[in-house]
Amino acid sequence: MTDAPTASARLDPVPGEWQRVSPKYIVVDLIGNLVSGVIATAASTLPAWLFQWGVWWWLLPVAVGVVSLVLVALTPRRVRSIGYLLREDDLLFRRGIMFQRFVAVPFGRMQLVDITRGPLARSLGLAELKLVTAAAATGVVIPGLALDDAERLRDHLVALAETRRAGL
Repeated sequence: MTDAPTASARLDPVPGEWQRVSPKYIVVDLIGNLVSGVIATAASTLPAWLFQWGVWWWLLPVAVGVVSLVLVALTPRRVRSIGYLLREDDLLFRRGIMFQRFVAVPFGRMQLVDITRGPLARSLGLAELKLVTAAAATGVVIPGLALDDAERLRDHLVALAETRRAGL
């Protein structure tokens, strides 16, 4: 009886090195989390201000603020967990610390490869690469790529998808 392959052997059968997103993406994600945290904390104070229901309602903005600070503190580690690996027949994408997500996108199933750049990412020379397939669950967004890397990867993936078009 053969032993079942380990998780790392199944996910990394082809020799290769995981490609990471740019460290500059930490700034983009950090600012996004800070802005969201400030807005959520400010919005959570509205019931306490408007209705004057008592001191207990002030615990809501405190809790939202603490959760926001924890998210901000985990941002660098969360960004470092994002990566992709080009394998022989697919692109393997991973992200997450506690709740990890691994997605394999077969080259022949790619329908669209799109590059998006927000204002902050654009100012840092970063882009986001979006891969779309017919299955909604396999849609992958690789954030924080240098623009040149994103364009190079897009062109490479489109060329591979054209040569491996499945069932069309």
